[in-house]
Amino acid sequence: MDAEKPMLYTNIKDIVDPKHTCLVVWDVQNALVSAIFNRDQFLRSLKSLVEAARSNDVLIVYTRIVPLPLSMESPWRIYMMMRRFGVDDPQKLRQWIVPGSPEAEIPVEVKPGDKDLVLDKHTASVFIGTHFQNIMMNRGIRTILFSGIATEIGIASSARDSGNRGFYTIVLSDCVSSADKEMHEATLKVLPRVCLVMPSTEVVSQWK
Repeated sequence: MDAEKPMLYTNIKDIVDPKHTCLVVWDVQNALVSAIFNRDQFLRSLKSLVEAARSNDVLIVYTRIVPLPLSMESPWRIYMMMRRFGVDDPQKLRQWIVPGSPEAEIPVEVKPGDKDLVLDKHTASVFIGTHFQNIMMNRGIRTILFSGIATEIGIASSARDSGNRGFYTIVLSDCVSSADKEMHEATLKVLPRVCLVMPSTEVVSQWK
């Protein structure tokens, strides 16, 4: 007997069916939100998306950066952080997004609800160092929508990992952002090679 083939979805309405869709709100924390090029527009779009997802019982997973102590970080990540922040000594790296600090908090406009999951993590992929994939499997999730910050870093790497693991993957172009507008726009041009990229309104219209 042939093994049962997995369901193939070929239209957006089926792909984003709330019963098997998860919305990831990636690293929307005050420290990052304050640095993006389109803060007000981003928060408005994301707020509307989150409200629509909740109204349709879509699973929402928020991620938060929780930095590891330097003594537990890889030399490579320490080196890249030094380059990012322009310092020549690891000891000059300032503490960033300290848990419990105002900069680590999720803005009130888009804060998690009682039924949402908040996932703390240390890497630029939602799948690495977390139980995210097991959670998706346990909930029967087949489609993952990505929103958040930064487009060219965690959004891009998580979207690629999502597609490589066989999930239908959509990056919501109006609900992702970056401190670097040029890199944000360049990434949105590249990502359609590996996943779907569309405005959140296109997804929300399928939920009505």
